Amino acid sequence: MRHPFMTALSRELGAEKIATFRYQFPYMENRRKAPDRPPTLTSTVAAAVKAAHSAAPELPLLAGGKSMGGRMTSTAASESLIPEVRGLVFFGFPLHPPKQPATKRGDHLARVEQPMLFLQGTRDDLADFKLLKPICKKLDDRATLHIIEGADHSFHVLKSSGKSDAEILRELAHTTAEWAATLQ
Repeated sequence: MRHPFMTALSRELGAEKIATFRYQFPYMENRRKAPDRPPTLTSTVAAAVKAAHSAAPELPLLAGGKSMGGRMTSTAASESLIPEVRGLVFFGFPLHPPKQPATKRGDHLARVEQPMLFLQGTRDDLADFKLLKPICKKLDDRATLHIIEGADHSFHVLKSSGKSDAEILRELAHTTAEWAATLQ
């Protein structure tokens, strides 16, 4: 939760009037390399959502995360563990391992009832667009795909893109705020 990307994104979301509630998965807190099993990860997401809702019950609640954090959030939503949440935001949804295109990691998305915002870079090697776009299309009006041209999985862009990483962070936050404003 203290990763420079998460800190900078939290700051940019704050500038868009979106409060953030960051937390760590147990394996990160305990400085282990191997992630916890999915039931531990999804129960951690559910506990964080409940804590955020308790801390600010009057605010509309979004949940999501970067990479695996987003996928575990959607998994928790697909298991009806986070009903308080109005929408899900994925900052780089990890559809498959690097250079191993597949869709199995996205199968659960069909069971998510909340609207979802996918923020994805075109150079993200964990989400082949030929596979992600049809998934989003199948989710119909529950899915919004916002493409960040030239960004990789960490939302870094090449200098030749004409944009800076800071500009991309602002775009991520602004797009999230605009999308959140459309939720009921």
